[in-house]
Amino acid sequence: CKSPLPRQNMPVRYFIMKSSNLQNIDISQQKGIWSTTPSNERKLNRAFWESSVVYLIFSVQGSGCFQGFARMGSAIGCEKSQDWGSAGFGGVFKVDWIRKESIPFQFAHHLLNPWNDSKKVQ
Repeated sequence: CKSPLPRQNMPVRYFIMKSSNLQNIDISQQKGIWSTTPSNERKLNRAFWESSVVYLIFSVQGSGCFQGFARMGSAIGCEKSQDWGSAGFGGVFKVDWIRKESIPFQFAHHLLNPWNDSKKVQ
């Protein structure tokens, strides 16, 4: 699928993408792709088609940091990737990395999530 042009008057969406390991983040940054669990696919695809842009903020579980952020560059397809070697992942989609840098959660403690009891974003 081609990435649609940004749509004006549409919301911008943000998602925290948790990875079980840093190797998955490295693969994503090198290849410009990502894959998530099937339970997340419908939510991300809907956001992709109904938003002007979808930003994905990546973090490895237990790291205490964000590893960077990217723009969702395509809808999630049916094709799976062997890069992650896990049967638990769904289809692959394109991501355009904007920043590849480790940022400690403490630098984002002023950000609160109103859809999660206004808890800190981490």
